[in-house]
Amino acid sequence: METKKQTAGRESLGEFAPKFAQLNDDVLFGEVWSRDDKLSLKMRSIVTVTALVSKGMVDSSFEYHAKTAKANGVTKTEMAEILTHLAFYAGWPNAWAAFRIVKEVYKDDSEPCHGGIFGLGSENSAYAKYFVGKSYLNPLTNPEKTVFAANVTFEPSCRNNWHIHKASKGGGQILLCTDGEGWYQEEGSAPRSLKPGDVVQIPAGVKHWHGAKKDSWFSHVAIECPGENTSNEWLEKADDEYYNNL
Repeated sequence: METKKQTAGRESLGEFAPKFAQLNDDVLFGEVWSRDDKLSLKMRSIVTVTALVSKGMVDSSFEYHAKTAKANGVTKTEMAEILTHLAFYAGWPNAWAAFRIVKEVYKDDSEPCHGGIFGLGSENSAYAKYFVGKSYLNPLTNPEKTVFAANVTFEPSCRNNWHIHKASKGGGQILLCTDGEGWYQEEGSAPRSLKPGDVVQIPAGVKHWHGAKKDSWFSHVAIECPGENTSNEWLEKADDEYYNNL
C-alpha cells in the first residue's frame, strides 16, 4: 500500500507554471499534508476549511477541501457547527455561501460514516486492479519513519485478490479489525469470519485474501511487519461463485 500522490497542480498548470505545480503537489500536499504525526489530517482539513471561509474563498477549491474534510472524518454535524461558529468571526455571507456547498457534499450522508474510528480516507485507486469492488485507504503512519500502518475500508462485497507477502526474513502482515464484518482466508483453509476486535496474523509466504462480507462494509488496520527483501505478489481474484456462497 502507498499514499496517494497529488497530481492536480501538474495536470492544471504543469506547462504554464511548472514550479507552482511542483510546489503544490510535492510540498503543500506531498510534505505539509503528510505530516500527520504533527497534526492529524482531520485537524488540517478543519484549519483549511476555516481559512478558506474566512477569506471568502468559497469556490471549487473550497468544495475540494470540504470533500477532503469529509473523507478525513469531519462529520456532517461537525461541519455544520464549524460553519455556524465561523459565521460570527468570518462573516454571515461567507458562512451562507459555504453552507450551500457543504450541503451538497454531505447530502448523501444520512448513512453512518464508514471507515471506523480512523476514518474512510481516499479511494484506493492505485491498487484498484487488485480488488473486486471499491476500497479506501487512510495511511496512519509514515513508512519512511516507522512501520507502515493504514486503515483499509472495503465496501460491501469488495475483497482483494489472492496475494502473498514475501520476505527472506521476517515480514508478513497484521490485520486489526475495527468496523463492520469481513472474511479472511488462507489457501487450503476455511474462510474466517471477522468482526471488530479480531486480529489476523499473516506470516510471510502464505497465500491469502481478505475483504468485506456481501452485506457489510468492513475496515481493518493493516500493519506491515518489518523484514528483509519484502515484496507483495498479487495473484488471481477470489472466485466469484465461491465468495457469493459464503
